Amino acid sequence: MGQEPYVEEYAIQAGDFSAIGEASTKFKATLKMLGIASDLVRRASVIAYESEMNALIHGGGGMLRMTVHDDHLVIEASDSGPGIPDVQLAMQEGYSTATDEIRELGFGAGMGLPNIQRNADAMEIDTEVGRGTRLRATVAFKQG
Repeated sequence: MGQEPYVEEYAIQAGDFSAIGEASTKFKATLKMLGIASDLVRRASVIAYESEMNALIHGGGGMLRMTVHDDHLVIEASDSGPGIPDVQLAMQEGYSTATDEIRELGFGAGMGLPNIQRNADAMEIDTEVGRGTRLRATVAFKQG
């Protein structure tokens, strides 16, 4: 049996664009410190950053958690925002519900969920309109 999983969790404050990327940057540093392969660190960093952005832009803030196991890591993002009415539509590259104000800041290009899916070995979205969204993305350390 392996060792206990390593867990880090960060709060994402609604509207705090000055702090955007802090959680994913800290996750990246932790993964490097733990000796995780650089290609896996890059994939996990993309997942964490896009999840962090989605929680900030669409979810009104939330939580971002990374759990590192012996053979994989899991990144979970949760918020109590408006939820995603049509996940299939939200998964289409370029589709975004970001406001013009968010787009003027250089965010909201509609690549968040597609980028998460592309970098994850598995991804689950649990969402309900009016209740919020929980995303879980897994990156495996060993292929095969």
